[in-house]
Amino acid sequence: MWAVSSDVRRRFSVDKESGLDEAGAMKAILALDQGTTSSRALVVDGEGRCLGMAQKEFAQHFPHPGWVEHDAEEIWTSQLAVAKEALGKAGVTAKEIAGIGITNQRETTVVWDRETGEPVHRAIVWQDRRTAERCRRLTEEGVEARVQERTGLLVDPYFSGTKIGWLLDHVEGARSAAEAGRLAFGTVDSWLIWKLTRGRVHATDVTNASRTLLMNLATGEWDEEMLEMFGVPESVLPEIVASSGVAGDSEAEFLGGSIPIGGVVGDQQGALFGQLCVKPGMIKNTYGTGCFLLMNAGEEPAVSRHRLLSTPAWKRGDGMAYALEGSVFSAGSVVQWLRDGLGLIRTSGEVEGLAASVPDAGGVRLVPAFTGLGAPYWDAEARGTLCGLTRGTTAAHVARAALEGIAYQVADVVRSMGDDAGKPLTELRVDGGASVNNLLMQVQADLLGIPVIRPKTTESTAMGAAFLAGLATGVWSGVEDLDTHWQVDRVFDPAIGEDERNSRLAGWSDAVARARSEIGG
Repeated sequence: MWAVSSDVRRRFSVDKESGLDEAGAMKAILALDQGTTSSRALVVDGEGRCLGMAQKEFAQHFPHPGWVEHDAEEIWTSQLAVAKEALGKAGVTAKEIAGIGITNQRETTVVWDRETGEPVHRAIVWQDRRTAERCRRLTEEGVEARVQERTGLLVDPYFSGTKIGWLLDHVEGARSAAEAGRLAFGTVDSWLIWKLTRGRVHATDVTNASRTLLMNLATGEWDEEMLEMFGVPESVLPEIVASSGVAGDSEAEFLGGSIPIGGVVGDQQGALFGQLCVKPGMIKNTYGTGCFLLMNAGEEPAVSRHRLLSTPAWKRGDGMAYALEGSVFSAGSVVQWLRDGLGLIRTSGEVEGLAASVPDAGGVRLVPAFTGLGAPYWDAEARGTLCGLTRGTTAAHVARAALEGIAYQVADVVRSMGDDAGKPLTELRVDGGASVNNLLMQVQADLLGIPVIRPKTTESTAMGAAFLAGLATGVWSGVEDLDTHWQVDRVFDPAIGEDERNSRLAGWSDAVARARSEIGG
């Protein structure tokens, strides 16, 4: 499962002692981390050290309530710009890069013209809920059990399948063009691969393909039954490839030389690999725009009793690793709302100090269901709810309730995963931007009753893409070579008792009930 082909080894042979290739040049990995609110790039050397990093935010578009869009061309130009900037900061040229690793926001849907390369519409983002009614009708038709059996997923607007259908049906002439083979669909990884190879390669990896509602979980191939159900012509689909393996080579003009694209992985699976959760039962949470928890489930697809998703963790060679996943739709975006929507803070970094200025939330609870509730509720109609307000409520109480609302959602998913695993989980590895918030991490440990472990390098998503690309191009020979690259920064141990924990969780459950659609929230 972990072997690297001999021809690739010869092409990218690296001396572990010196970090040099056979010609005496350093070999590093360029990791492209295309996220929901920004594009980032890291240059990582053979010791797992970040030599250079760059990041650039891009515009978010909200044309209607519940709709979220990105400009796919801006995604590309921002990603290319930060790649060049990271190489410059690292003082590294394309000749010194063994491979490119791509990790990306999943489910976000791009459809473009194969001839011109122009998107037919803005990209529809994973957060977008415009197809909620379509999903509701499908569920009422009784297809959900069949969909989950074939794909491991639920029928929800979160996934790409209904987004593709919406674009083909609402962009003039798109469906006929798709059926004639003139259009291409891709999640963001496919879009970046297409652009980097100037249209020579139309591919996606198994982790991203699995998020479309169109891939058979058992075979790792497109599923004809699902294509028919969601009205997606097979002609628009990319080829499904492994997460670790050379998918193609970038055009030399973009980065100063042609570089193999050696790793492609969805962001959350990338973080799971970057956290080296390579054994069954290991679990990580990434605190980004949303929260995404994945638990390594081993070599067979797992079945959840709590509506968690079964998904590929990664594919290398002929072997597939699987995971259980729970998604929280609003996490870092809650802090952005405090900043941009309410004006309670000027910068996101101020939220910890404001929240820590009070000993508790004063009975205030915020359920941040701004775009519905994800696992384990999967309620697309739920909406954000702020309750428990009194005349004594201050901005600090609201800020603390916002952080706690993130941690409560994570606790819901972790408890579900532990029950599915049939045994208590012993630790949670964390990463992502909000994991640097010490107050949030302590609240998280308190609500879970297990240690929360933050590594020294919280760029786990990008590191996962780098590791997968480096394994494919010979920078590392196997997972055992990566062990020394994961080191602990801080462990947050629970600081409250079981009775207090249960009381807090009960209050949270009451708040969630107010936000659920059937309550009229």
